Amino acid sequence: MSRLRSGQWLALTAGGLVLAAMIGIVVTLIALHRLTDAREQVVDRVDPARVAAQVYITGLLNQETGVRGYANAGRDDYLTPYTQGISDAARARERLDRIAASGKVPNLAENVQAAGVASTTWHLLYAEPAVLIVGREGAGSKHVPSIESGKGLFDQVRGAYQKLQDDLVTERASARTKLRHAAAAAQWSVIFTAALLLASAIAAAVTLRRTVSTPLSLLARDARRVARGEFDHPVAVTGPKDIQGLSTDVESMRRRILAELEVVNDARARLEEQTVDLQRSNAELEQFAYVASHDLQEPLRKVASFTGMLQHRYQGQLDERADQYIEFAVDGAKRMQVLINDLLAFSRVGRVGAEQALVEFDDVAADAVKNLGAAIEESGARVDIQPGLPVVRGDRSLLSALLQNLIGNAIKFCAEGTTPEVKVRAVRGESDYVFTVSDNGIGIAPRYADRIFVIFQRLHPKEDFSGTGIGLAMCRKIVEFHGGHIWLDGEESAEASGATFHFTLPIPEDDPGAHDA
Repeated sequence: MSRLRSGQWLALTAGGLVLAAMIGIVVTLIALHRLTDAREQVVDRVDPARVAAQVYITGLLNQETGVRGYANAGRDDYLTPYTQGISDAARARERLDRIAASGKVPNLAENVQAAGVASTTWHLLYAEPAVLIVGREGAGSKHVPSIESGKGLFDQVRGAYQKLQDDLVTERASARTKLRHAAAAAQWSVIFTAALLLASAIAAAVTLRRTVSTPLSLLARDARRVARGEFDHPVAVTGPKDIQGLSTDVESMRRRILAELEVVNDARARLEEQTVDLQRSNAELEQFAYVASHDLQEPLRKVASFTGMLQHRYQGQLDERADQYIEFAVDGAKRMQVLINDLLAFSRVGRVGAEQALVEFDDVAADAVKNLGAAIEESGARVDIQPGLPVVRGDRSLLSALLQNLIGNAIKFCAEGTTPEVKVRAVRGESDYVFTVSDNGIGIAPRYADRIFVIFQRLHPKEDFSGTGIGLAMCRKIVEFHGGHIWLDGEESAEASGATFHFTLPIPEDDPGAHDA
């Protein structure tokens, strides 16, 4: 068994089945060919020859009756059977000659020839002279051949016909016997073929089960035990050459897994310890950032408050440089307050907030537009939101902040003298909704497509456009927190041609009625 591969065993069994099928087909074809020959002999030759012979003798009898009546009475209407008999006998003789020409019916050609000679002799010596003389001299003419001579000549015709019929009967009996034998042989050949195929199929099944199926079952059983974690269970190596090779590979894999499992367990233990330390460290860092940000608020408020009071009270009383320094301090304190608030909001994403629920994005868009009401009114912006936005699962406040940041940026980063135009669209994909926010602003160069989502990254001086550089970073964090991703459309977005942002949100599995956008 181990000398051959499973494919070779399959080829051998398939070859055996094909050989058995070919033998059965050949035997069956031979039997069917013999059956066809026997059937053709009976149906297409012997039986048509008997029918034609019967028509032939009937035509001759009609001729003999018509001639005899015409010789006795001399009436022309008595010749009607004679003339009709000549036509019928001629057609029957042609059929007999065609069948005899095949050479498949023994003695047929000789018997037809003999009957034809007797018929011709009767015509020449009796029928034609009798018709001719009666027609010329009348029925009582002494020159009309005697009826006895005509009867004697016609008896020879009957004898030749009888010989023809007897030989056809004998040949028909022989052909029917051959037909029965051929039918029985065809039946037995079919039974033999079926038995041969059945035996070959059983032998092939037993062979394949012993050489391929059983070794594969044993290998699969051992592999399942190893897959369930029984790494100490050895894999049996049996079967054809390739299955043995596969079993050896699985056994080698088991041993390697067993050897590496200890290393993995040790690494897992160390990783769990490091994970606990990292979780504790992250918690401490989050707490530190939160507390530090709150702690920074109080002194910063004092700085902002007193510098504001200093600017308000002593504006114009000091020299120009002093006023400028005070302006710098006030502006820095305000920007520091905005930066701390944005940083606090960024740290809260994904850590605090309401539990996620099904949210109508139409409501999210309405919240964002409402929060940006002052900026929209001041700039005269036109915000076109597609009606019927889909239902998503998430935190409504965070999603509102996401859309508010994108629309707010579109309004803020617009060329002077241009009315901002913002479009919000959504389409349904295979597993998520794809939202698009596009504008007619100053645009973003494609080379900055990744940089803009990094926290504190700015593309423009703060003198040109206000901001802390946290907005798009927060957008990415909100989208990723909801299981999606956000990107800048690099093909359409270019400087001075507007910007187009896309972000995805998963389609809720528990809301099958969510309408397509």
